[in-house]
This record gives sequence, structure tokens and C-alpha cells, in this order.
Amino acid sequence: MLRGLTNAGLGALKNDEHLMELASQYSFDSVDLDANSLVSRLGKDAANERLQSLGLTVGSIGLPVEWRADDQKFQEGLEQLPKAAAAAQALGCTRCCTYILPSTDHAAAHFMALATTRLRQCASILAAFGIRLGLEFVGPHHLRTQWKNPFIWTLEETLDWIQAINEPNVGLLFDAYHWYTNGMTVEDIARLSPGQIVHVHINDAKDVPVEQVLDNDRLYPGEGVIDLAGFLRGLHRIGYQGPVAQEILTPSQPEDSPEDLAARSKACFDQVFTAAGIE
Repeated sequence: MLRGLTNAGLGALKNDEHLMELASQYSFDSVDLDANSLVSRLGKDAANERLQSLGLTVGSIGLPVEWRADDQKFQEGLEQLPKAAAAAQALGCTRCCTYILPSTDHAAAHFMALATTRLRQCASILAAFGIRLGLEFVGPHHLRTQWKNPFIWTLEETLDWIQAINEPNVGLLFDAYHWYTNGMTVEDIARLSPGQIVHVHINDAKDVPVEQVLDNDRLYPGEGVIDLAGFLRGLHRIGYQGPVAQEILTPSQPEDSPEDLAARSKACFDQVFTAAGIE
């Protein structure tokens, strides 16, 4: 598995280049970033040279399409998707991810039908560039009632939806936080195949009742109560070899410097990977 960083949890980064430099300095393997923005600033060749010189790959890009909004916003985003996908492809990135909120103000059945069609369109465009689409189910209980109607928040529901979307390049963005807030176990991971997982996020949770765990109040890996050693061993045993990227959402931006937070991140990764028996 590849150790990865996102910009979530690293404080006041200057830009993606700063993220890349810190990831390399602290022995990470991949970074999740905006490939289109990076290529626009540096150019394809210079961006690739910089990544190679730092010993990094691009783990994933975010889906730059607002598939939850009105049709105009969706179409505007869809028109930009080929450019974003081409930039990701140019940097060797094969993953693009988005999240599913567990409740919605829309009528759930209508929203499901509409979103299925939209995500199928996105997946089809990404496939032309050799990119997979990862869907992230979101588990924290407070978000299940944040909007009027319940939607999707479990692994089983997400797998069913992936089957309904029916595009071969669609799979899971599997996040340790949502695994935990759904009350899942290592046995649930064992029932997955590595081909079903597009990307992985890792983080930790405070020692409060699981029903009170907040989505935007996460801890660094190994600083909380999630069985991350079991989580990583489960992924390793099924043969997942892709990025495991830190994503630490917090109520406010951390005040520590990005350098200190990157060093903290490395120490936390070393701790949980060692506990899992994975180099």
C-alpha cells in the first residue's frame, strides 16, 4: 500500500507544490491534488518532472462536477471534466473520487434516479482517460438527519448503487472514519475484493459514543479509538495495494505549521502501519 497525503490536516499550505514537497520530505508516496490546476501552472512536462524528482505519484483527484445540484451546474461541470481527466491522465493518475451525503432535501427516489444517470455519465468520461471513479459513503450519525430525507450511508447500499450505475470503472472510496461510524469490522473488509476499492482514506476518531462522532472533528491516525491496525491488515489481506491517504477534517484550520503537521502525520503513519505489521 502507498502512504498518501491530502491537504486536509496539514494547515495553511501555500499550494499543491507545498503539499508535494512536504509529502516527499516525510516519506509519503502519493498526494491527492488538483491535477488540472497543477498542469495549468507548471505545464505537463514540468509537473511530471517535479513529481518524479520528489518520488511521488498522484493518488487521486476530486470529481470536479457538482452532481448533486441543478442541471445547469451539473452540465457546466460535466463540460470541464474531460480537461480535468486529461490532466490527471497526463500525471499518471488513475483515480477520481466523490462523496455521498447520507441525507438530502430532495425526494430520495427521484434524487437516486437522477444521480445514477449523472454519475454514469461522469464514469463514462473518466473511463476514456483510464480513470476509475470512487464513491465514498459517509457514516457519521449527525449527517444522517442533517437534511430532510435519508439517503445512502452504508457499504452495502453503496455497493448496490455501484451495481446500478453499471460502469466497470466505478468502485469505493473506503474511509476508515465511515467504516468506524457504521460499526463495521475487519470481517466486512474481508468480504470485499481489491478491485472494488478505488481509493482509501485514513484518520481517527475521538473517544466518544459512536453516535456522537462528528464528521469534521477527526484525529490523526493512531491518536483515537479506531482499530486502524485491523483496518490496514484487512485491506492488506484482501490484496489492496493502492494509496491510503490521510484526510483530517477539523472544525477550524490547525494552527501548527504545515511542516509540524506533516511530521506529526509521518509519525502517526509509522505507528499504525507498524501496529498492523505492514512496512
